[in-house]
Amino acid sequence: MDIVGNGFLARNLRPLAGRHPDTVALAAGVSWASGTSDADFAREAALLDEVAARCAAEGRRVLFFSTAATGMYGLAEGPGREDVPVTPCTPYGEHKLALEERLRGTGADHLILRLAHLVGPDQPEHQLLPTLVRQLSEGVVRVHRGAARDLIDVGDVVTVVDRLLAADPRAETVNVASGFAVPVEGIVDLLEKGLGLQARREYLDTGARQHVISTEKLRALVPQVAEMGFGDGYHQRILADFTASVYV
Repeated sequence: MDIVGNGFLARNLRPLAGRHPDTVALAAGVSWASGTSDADFAREAALLDEVAARCAAEGRRVLFFSTAATGMYGLAEGPGREDVPVTPCTPYGEHKLALEERLRGTGADHLILRLAHLVGPDQPEHQLLPTLVRQLSEGVVRVHRGAARDLIDVGDVVTVVDRLLAADPRAETVNVASGFAVPVEGIVDLLEKGLGLQARREYLDTGARQHVISTEKLRALVPQVAEMGFGDGYHQRILADFTASVYV
């Protein structure tokens, strides 16, 4: 597998570089849901066009990483599913959905993965957990009242990617998530405990709604997911591993 990009996800995918030679993983896109610009979006669209054209010419598959987070499924009624129309509720969600459609229109073989919130060492500072850690260390953490997030360990994502590519689905869109929505306030509780910190909480009323990401399709394509420990307590284990890697 060729990997386009050198960021957090791309670095974690490197163990797969010697596998799946028919695949090009596009792991160089926008990853900052709240701080992006039209220029950032345009650069990712141009890169997608370039990679898709190359893959179409070479008979290879594009592995594209989209989002299953609030920006995509925040307005969904019931679990967010890949096989029903969605109405994104943020510019980032709109951008990722538009790129999915753009890729489908290129004629290139492809697999689209909608990712939940990744957890792992050395994440970019702007992502959810590093942001919460920074706020905790500063003494004030801002919590969107009613918000919840599906967390998944980046190592588990790499395992799922490997097994999905081996299963060889074509022209599919698949959620890659734990399937469990964790209240953000509970995430803050576990971060405080793991880091030995305590901060004042500021609650923001943003109209946040809890949404669950459907993993039905993922489990059908990769039955081994049932053995990966996803469940009510999964987030506790991966947050403990995360806090053990953090220095504040």
